[in-house]
Amino acid sequence: MGQVGSQTALLVIDVQNIYAEAGSPLFVRDFGESLERINDLARAFAAAGRAVIYVRHVHRADGRDAGRMFDFTGAVESIGFAEGSAEAEYVPGLEIVPGALHVVKRRYSCFEGTELEAILRSLDVNTVAVCGYMTNFCCESTARAAHDRDYFVDFIADATGAPDLAEDFRQEDIRRAVSATLAGGFARVFAAEAYLEALR
Repeated sequence: MGQVGSQTALLVIDVQNIYAEAGSPLFVRDFGESLERINDLARAFAAAGRAVIYVRHVHRADGRDAGRMFDFTGAVESIGFAEGSAEAEYVPGLEIVPGALHVVKRRYSCFEGTELEAILRSLDVNTVAVCGYMTNFCCESTARAAHDRDYFVDFIADATGAPDLAEDFRQEDIRRAVSATLAGGFARVFAAEAYLEALR
């Protein structure tokens, strides 16, 4: 794949407790494996002097900033990712590298209603590398949004994770389906090991 360009920033998306806790409805199987890859990527980007941006999904506890996030079918659900809740905090095992930037979002895409694009422009970034949770929601939405804003997109598929959708459509199937769609017109798709090698 060649080298990773110097104008590439790593987006570490929603590495939050809600995905790591076994009792959570959004629990991600093998969370530790994807987290290890995410930490490896963050360390490598930092060592190479490239930007690392951590993004966290948070809502007001009263839900007034949630929009359709929790009633997309018309039936109101309880507000998730509430500010001050344990589920919305970064997982303890997430490594925050020195000099990293932080963004809070309220929608699936990291660009929607945030200062992310202003930050990327200020850093002269033309490519974003995407990792985090969930593969088929925030990570995919961000990859598509970045493409529409004329960024190049590198999607590190095995450094993302998602809850199984069904017994016959599990995390591995989600990654494969999202990767195939994105590779068809939105992003370059990589495994973490190959991407890390290109960073060296």
